[in-house]
Amino acid sequence: MKLVPIAVTRFVGRNILIAQKNSPALMLGAGIGFGVLATIKACQATLKLEDVINHAQKDLDTLQKVSEVRPDKYSPKERDTYQKAVRIRLGKDVAKLYAPAVGLGVISIALLTGSHVVLTKRNAGLAAAYAVLDKGFNEYRDRVRNDLGPEKDQEFRYGSKTKEIVEEGEHGHEVREVKRNTVVGKSIYARYFDENNQNWDRSSPIANRTFVQVQQDYANDKLTANGHLFLNEVYDLLGLSRTPEGSQVGWIKHGKHDGYVDFCLDWASPAMRDFMNGDEGSVLLDFNVDGPMWHLI
Repeated sequence: MKLVPIAVTRFVGRNILIAQKNSPALMLGAGIGFGVLATIKACQATLKLEDVINHAQKDLDTLQKVSEVRPDKYSPKERDTYQKAVRIRLGKDVAKLYAPAVGLGVISIALLTGSHVVLTKRNAGLAAAYAVLDKGFNEYRDRVRNDLGPEKDQEFRYGSKTKEIVEEGEHGHEVREVKRNTVVGKSIYARYFDENNQNWDRSSPIANRTFVQVQQDYANDKLTANGHLFLNEVYDLLGLSRTPEGSQVGWIKHGKHDGYVDFCLDWASPAMRDFMNGDEGSVLLDFNVDGPMWHLI
């Protein structure tokens, strides 16, 4: 017979898990709090430091006066021993005075360091998991392309749409659904270049196309010059806002992947054809990122 109901153990376990999840933030906050307390304690100790030093100095002055009035009272060895004892006591008093501040400071450093360690381990684990998923996904796409061709790869990745058409059959007009090869989805890195962008030109679709092509060329030049390029850097070139994933993925020159930046301007989609032909000013851009940068380096 269980003494503790399952609902209670489940509640406790969930709250422990929540605490573990938020442990970096909790340790960071506690570390800052202990750091503030350590500073306050150090300031309070400093205010008392002068009294401690004066007390020790008073003892040394008394020894000096006695030695001058009665030179025979203490031998040189006894005076040295007394002076050493006063200095040792002074050191102990100062250490005792600052001990709370030092202790709180040590706790603060330990908490801040612990927060950093936990976050570093989590980031490393997430990056490793992303790398494994990215590798598996790319291997899957390679098999699809090899077996079915690049068109099917695009269709499976982004989806397709059906369209009803009317054909003349034996019994008159017949309606049937056909699947078009036009992709309707987008990757998680795709972004629209449209009227919401400060670099977009409402009056000239050709200017928009030229701008995008120039930025693609410049991104490749930058990749060649630096050897690496983050997706957020490409977003910056295009005037797009940065994303969390953009700080993790990008391109590496001379790596195992493409090694060049492609905005997918050669997609065989009606929308892309209209954009490249200058008939449409807006476009959905996608990016052939090589993968997570920290595992590509």
